[in-house]
Amino acid sequence: MTEPQRHYSDRQVVGIARRVTWVGFAVNAALTGLKIAAGIIGRSSAMVADGVHSLSDFVTDVIVIVMIGVSRRKANTVYQYGYGKYETLATVIIGAALGIVALGLFAGGLHAVVEVIRGNLPEQPGMIALWMALISILAKEILFHYTRRWGQRIGSAAVIANAWHHRSDAFSSLATLTGISGAIFLGPSWRIFDPIAAMLVSLFILRAAINIARPAVMELLDASLPPEIAGKLKNIIKDTPGIITYHHFRSRRNGAMIILDVHIKVNPNITVEQGHSIATDMERRLKGDFGRSMIVNVHVEPYRGQKINPDGSCKD
Repeated sequence: MTEPQRHYSDRQVVGIARRVTWVGFAVNAALTGLKIAAGIIGRSSAMVADGVHSLSDFVTDVIVIVMIGVSRRKANTVYQYGYGKYETLATVIIGAALGIVALGLFAGGLHAVVEVIRGNLPEQPGMIALWMALISILAKEILFHYTRRWGQRIGSAAVIANAWHHRSDAFSSLATLTGISGAIFLGPSWRIFDPIAAMLVSLFILRAAINIARPAVMELLDASLPPEIAGKLKNIIKDTPGIITYHHFRSRRNGAMIILDVHIKVNPNITVEQGHSIATDMERRLKGDFGRSMIVNVHVEPYRGQKINPDGSCKD
């Protein structure tokens, strides 16, 4: 079950994100060294490759540590909407890194399959490689859940993306475990199962990379918010007392922050001050549900009898 997102200050978000990422960094450092050592001692090229895969996590950890701090900086005259899209850019980079790793694993697996078909069987790995694969799967799965949980709590797409990168490493180790187990317990004829499993897992990793990068790319292109979120925003607007209808609804995301532009229509006979109070009340309600950092740009207009749609909006 997903925990409800709590509201943290920018300082708290940066601190939590960095702490979580440093934990991952330390685990990755240990696993990288241990995997490569186990692969060399245990004569397992798959385990050495798995250790190299863990090295890719270092890159994403550094990206998250740097970008999280930048993304939470206050707005200024240059970045008047803040630095939120730095985090979005970090998410795209993580997705791209995952995709590159997936393609590399697939290519390596395909090359190994071709070599087996040619009669060049790999050496039988030792038990140390098997145990290292099990340790890696357990460690990375725990790290995945830990990182994703905190990423959801602080609303950080980059931290959540990094969590999935941890899981991709667990998938890689699972493929390695399968191949090593087959080579040790089923005999030489089953060693081809190792590269085949690696190729299949690489496709799952590639899918995860696409799922991570796609929404971040859409955000960089200023795509509208998903219908379910936009629907909640519209419900709050139309249920605000004093708002008769609305139009020119536009929404987008800047990192963890939502930006909304909307024109509201009110009774033409009220005062400017009353119209301003209605707009302020709507903004307060929106920020109460979607966070104080939300930017609401609202234009107040008189209602002139326009037809109102089922969602509370009007044409013009």
